[in-house]
Amino acid sequence: MRRRGELRIGSMLQAEPAAVWERAMSAAGINAELGPLLRMTTPRGLESLDLHALEPGPLGRSWLLLFGVLPVDYDEIGLERIEPGRGFLERSTMLSQRLWEHERTIEPAGTGGATIVDRVAWEPRPPLPGRLARPLIGAVFRHRHQQLRRHFGGVPLRRR
Repeated sequence: MRRRGELRIGSMLQAEPAAVWERAMSAAGINAELGPLLRMTTPRGLESLDLHALEPGPLGRSWLLLFGVLPVDYDEIGLERIEPGRGFLERSTMLSQRLWEHERTIEPAGTGGATIVDRVAWEPRPPLPGRLARPLIGAVFRHRHQQLRRHFGGVPLRRR
């Protein structure tokens, strides 16, 4: 039986949605969120492309490097939906995951800031047990949001 996991994590940031979007859609911003634990490479051919001009479809392979050097997984990135300034839906496969979905939404907050919410869903490939995936993925995304709050200022969103 396949076990699918899902989690949501959000933050209220002290920045305009446009500034959050600019950082979220840049390779440097993604790696700032992941670092220093992980670094994500850019798929071949996208090194010089404008990430804001991406169209839905397959983008290529991106490696996840532990501490920026040791390959630990790869992501065959597929972009399902992109809404400039508002969010995206990535649906991919990974070495460790039969299914990987990362949906990020960015919305204006009444305080002049922005809310950012990541929804992540996955289906591990054997031999990775599903019960190991949830704490690991949760830790990575809590770290990403901590880095976002450190950069922009802000607080975690309460779980609903």
